Amino acid sequence: MSVTTPASPALVPTTWTTGSTDAIKTGTWRASLAKHIKAPAPCHGACPVNGDIAEWIGLARARDFHGSWQVLARHNPFPSIAGRICHHPCETACNRAGYDEALSICKLERFVGDQALAQGWAFESAATPQTGHVAIVGGGPSGLSAAYQLRRMGYAVTLYEASAELGGLMRYGIPAYRLARDVLDGEIARIVAMGVKVHCNHHIDGTEGFKRLREQHDALYLALGATRNKRLPTLDYGQPWVCDGATFLARANAGQPVTLGKRLVVIGGGSAALDAARSARRLGHEVTLLALEQRAQMPAQAEEVVEALEEGITLVDGARLDGVREEGAKGLTLNCTRVAFLPGAQRGQFTLTPIEGSGFAIAADAIVTSIGQDPDLSVLGEGFAASGGLLKTDDQLSTSTVNVYAGGDMTSMARFVTEAIGMGKRAAQAIARALQQRAATPDTSPGSHYGDELLVPLEAISTFYHPKRERAEAHLLDVTQRLQRDTEVQLGLEIEQALAESERCFSCGTCINCDNCVVYCPDMAVKRVGDGYIVLTDYCKGCGVCVKECPTGSMTMQEERR
Repeated sequence: MSVTTPASPALVPTTWTTGSTDAIKTGTWRASLAKHIKAPAPCHGACPVNGDIAEWIGLARARDFHGSWQVLARHNPFPSIAGRICHHPCETACNRAGYDEALSICKLERFVGDQALAQGWAFESAATPQTGHVAIVGGGPSGLSAAYQLRRMGYAVTLYEASAELGGLMRYGIPAYRLARDVLDGEIARIVAMGVKVHCNHHIDGTEGFKRLREQHDALYLALGATRNKRLPTLDYGQPWVCDGATFLARANAGQPVTLGKRLVVIGGGSAALDAARSARRLGHEVTLLALEQRAQMPAQAEEVVEALEEGITLVDGARLDGVREEGAKGLTLNCTRVAFLPGAQRGQFTLTPIEGSGFAIAADAIVTSIGQDPDLSVLGEGFAASGGLLKTDDQLSTSTVNVYAGGDMTSMARFVTEAIGMGKRAAQAIARALQQRAATPDTSPGSHYGDELLVPLEAISTFYHPKRERAEAHLLDVTQRLQRDTEVQLGLEIEQALAESERCFSCGTCINCDNCVVYCPDMAVKRVGDGYIVLTDYCKGCGVCVKECPTGSMTMQEERR
């Protein structure tokens, strides 16, 4: 015979008053509190335009390429161009470089930019026009960047360019095999379509010319670039066998190359010298590149040097030209010396020490010098202060003349396209702030995307959630095909490659809503609310488990003082 006993009520510990752990306020134990943050990644800090890299890569990873392009274009209207020619300091700073290999940020940017061109995505001007008309002198990367940002904010913009077409260095200095002309034209046309008034073949120089511009506009941005070629004192530039690198490239890019002999020596170690040398190879020259720096010290990007050597260019590094002797029908003899190159504190500064007994000669027919350029400040006339051969500006990119701003190569020795783009953006923001103060209207210029958080270090990333993966392989046009045409040498990523590479991004400082902080909290002190999270202060005891399990470094512990 079975006996049925009544079910026993659930036992509740005597310390509980409600039958729930809610009553146990573990938060009273802590000395520090967990906090979700939006912090800048190291790539953001290194980017010349301060791009929101983790954010746009996250959108690309989700296949929202239009959204990714829109985030990219907050800071840079040239993602397809930058993805081809940027010197990518973001990749050097990438946290992933300390784990396996840096993310291929440039290639991803090119992929998203190319998607925008293929789909015909367009920029929109601000819905509300602002009071103010800005003149921009110079249609290169910095001037176009400023025009874009000002139109985004609703200002009227008129751009004056001395050349026949817009683009500046991007058109006249960078060859088509590095930057396809349909890409260049497409990204420029998108800016002009925002309502920028353009005057090409329009030279403005001298005190009166700039004075008239200032009188006709509310602000003026100068982005004239660096157009005066540096020259070697050992060379007679009046000789037919000597040519400036900028002239050589401009003529070659326009399909009207300078007539020079078969054997060509290009002097210089930067990207412009590599461009001149590689363009000369495509014109049928036998080319030797003579650089003061050792190969590892050359300012040109390492991949450019590799590609040049693959294309048959001879590199003579760590050497200088001492003099040239004409040998009649035999051509030229270049007398050279090996040197020890010691870079200075600033770009363009260096010390050379000749190596005794290291003299040698190079036979050639002509010489192209590509050793840098300086701005020609004489065209500005009077009233503009200079500093070290550059136009002087303050931290707002304002010149010594009221309501006149300047940027790009005429104010900086950085001499990279993306640096110029970044200066154009900052100048546009400064101009907008000044115009709004005069008009007594609220500041609508774009501000910082982040607060005061420090850059996210690798130690903040829980790498357990990021398996080691190889970086996307760089694909190049076959060497046998390169010298026959202007087809781009560096090829882009296919969609699956781009998506795989985007998966490698740590998303440093950007929450990816993975819920690790909720799942691993031993006190259930983190709660998800919509697309974000809150930390329940009554229960967080400051153990830091959530921070240690965060795969993006977007959580931190904040000390509490009571």
